[in-house]
Amino acid sequence: MSISYRNIPKAVWSFVRAEFVLVASLAVIAAALLLFIEIADEMAEGEAHDFDMTVLQTLHPDAANPSDPMGPFWLDHAAADLTALGSVSVLATIALLVGGFLVLQRKRLEAAIIAVAFVGGLTLSQSLKGFFDRERPPEIYRASEILNASFPSGHALLSAVVSLTLGAMLAQAAKGRALRIYVMSVAIILVLIVGLTRIYLGVHWTTDVLAGWSAGAAWATACWLAGRWLKQRKATS
Repeated sequence: MSISYRNIPKAVWSFVRAEFVLVASLAVIAAALLLFIEIADEMAEGEAHDFDMTVLQTLHPDAANPSDPMGPFWLDHAAADLTALGSVSVLATIALLVGGFLVLQRKRLEAAIIAVAFVGGLTLSQSLKGFFDRERPPEIYRASEILNASFPSGHALLSAVVSLTLGAMLAQAAKGRALRIYVMSVAIILVLIVGLTRIYLGVHWTTDVLAGWSAGAAWATACWLAGRWLKQRKATS
């Protein structure tokens, strides 16, 4: 049996068009994982230290009081408040409240996805921190207390997992393109705010946050994709 290689590009394009969401989701997961691996490799070899230190010293230019980041005094307080949006306690509370609401709405699959996303993200964060065991930025730069190792940023990772998972679910249920774009934009902005405040407060290196965003985005996309597949399977059964 002869194979017409001329038809291969057409067949591939037809598959991409028919399964665009699947292909795009897998591309996001692959890109995020490759970025994490690249950052982790540079961090482990010490190649990222100069970049991290430059960003840290730029944000904390006062040699007499390096724990005081640049900018007006109110920005310090705002950053301390906003960074809590990525804490385990805040995100666990959000996950529990949203999960309870979904259960009452008889949407147990969606509630389970959120639970798996959060617990899996927390486990991933703690496992990676224990594996890499990277030291935090020097204490003189920190404007906030720290609890564990530095790489990757748990706040950045978990905020990406919870915000992007919830955002994707809401966007899928939203009516209208403008509303879907708005929902996902808000989710992404929240993730960016949490990560940037970690750098600004001097409790994380920039590469910690970039790695946290990458790992969190990959896990959130995987959870959403698995939930989408389970919903489609349930609908056709």
